[in-house]
Amino acid sequence: MTIKLVAIDIDDTLLSSDLKILESTKVSIKKAIKEGIKVVLCTGRPLAGVTPYLNELGISGDDQYVITFNGSVIETVSGQVIEQQGLDNQTYREVDQFSKNNKLPYNVLDDDSVIYTSNRDVDVITVIQAYENLAGIMIREVDEMPSNFSIVKAVFCGTPEQLDDNEAAVRKEFDDRFYVVRAAPNFLEVMHKNVNKGNAVKHLANKLNIQPDEIMAIGDQRNDLPMFEFAGTAVSMGNGSDVAKKAADFVTHSNDEDGIAHAFDKFIFG
Repeated sequence: MTIKLVAIDIDDTLLSSDLKILESTKVSIKKAIKEGIKVVLCTGRPLAGVTPYLNELGISGDDQYVITFNGSVIETVSGQVIEQQGLDNQTYREVDQFSKNNKLPYNVLDDDSVIYTSNRDVDVITVIQAYENLAGIMIREVDEMPSNFSIVKAVFCGTPEQLDDNEAAVRKEFDDRFYVVRAAPNFLEVMHKNVNKGNAVKHLANKLNIQPDEIMAIGDQRNDLPMFEFAGTAVSMGNGSDVAKKAADFVTHSNDEDGIAHAFDKFIFG
């Protein structure tokens, strides 16, 4: 079956280890778009953190799409929201209290890509997250925010060792009511229970009348597994986690070794 949509993770997939898009990746994606294939970036980042890469790839307009916040928001690349599922104020308060009780750094993001935390000593991972996503950081106690303040997702962050030590406790507290995923070694995210990259790709595919076997998904981490399960062709990067490689139909080269181009050559242009 011909591939009509490619869902691509950004960090450690689209981007090389030095946070650049390889020239071979640009050539492959631009060629696919010219052939009418939808190339959809699927990421935990907000739109502000994706826009520079969309511009670099020449992906624009209301007929091109992006999936942000790990599937919490589906939107056109020009910012027209198609579907959004977030978390209410009570959940925001629960996350804040858990952070304080367990001395685990956290932040939350609103739908304007602003990062909020009550951690007065802002964790370096939150600072890096804000820098990479062109986002501001607001240090606020929950009671300083409006009572109806809602969030798109919550992020527990820190060193991999911090999250390893606390992941079980986070899951015990939130896993039965929310989607909890280790999006990267430094990020453990809490989102709406119906949110994941796979559900977002499915929703978009239904809108575009594209079948699962006409979709290729490319990623490297656990948060990419739901779109691996939905897509007819699942590709793990060579630098991907062991669990991503195991779940994939094909393991391509690494993000520093033309992995995206290799996958496009095999399944689209071959």
